[in-house]
Amino acid sequence: MTTWIARRPHWLLMMAGVFFLGAGWIVGSARPEQAAAAGRIASPHSGFAAPDFDLERLNGERLRLSDLRGQVVVVNLWATWCPPCRAEMPALQQLYEAHQDEGLVVVAVNATDQDSASAAGAFVAERGLTFPVVLDPQGEASRAYALQAMPSTFVVDRQGVIREVLIGGPVSLATLRSLVAPLLEEAG
Repeated sequence: MTTWIARRPHWLLMMAGVFFLGAGWIVGSARPEQAAAAGRIASPHSGFAAPDFDLERLNGERLRLSDLRGQVVVVNLWATWCPPCRAEMPALQQLYEAHQDEGLVVVAVNATDQDSASAAGAFVAERGLTFPVVLDPQGEASRAYALQAMPSTFVVDRQGVIREVLIGGPVSLATLRSLVAPLLEEAG
């Protein structure tokens, strides 16, 4: 009794199919790197340049991420209706207070397209947050950072490269310190 595997034409056809599927997978997997080389990042992750943004702060001033080069930056995407976002804000404030003199900046990007500027302002005032809070009313930063869940936190080194990505939360102060400490020690 002969099986289909024993038949040479069937075996060769199956092997050719596996080869072409593998080649297709390799080509398809290369696209994010090609997009990054062309200046488009499919999904920001460690080792990629942090997508720049130019957003308005709660106080009306503009903040451009690229202007913070030379400092370690923690970019946190959040909303007031998000319980884990609210829960991790005290840790972000403590981190900022403890390390701002060493070159750390925390930038909280409020997903204002899913929230409101008034709710963000009230929350910041109620919690006494002193780090920069910017508003993202059109969702530009959320799209640039491929926001999947809130909160999402990106730790950016002094050269503007993402070193860590934390999706979800709340993130503890100990975790945040362990991620920024080595970057603060690096020369700019």
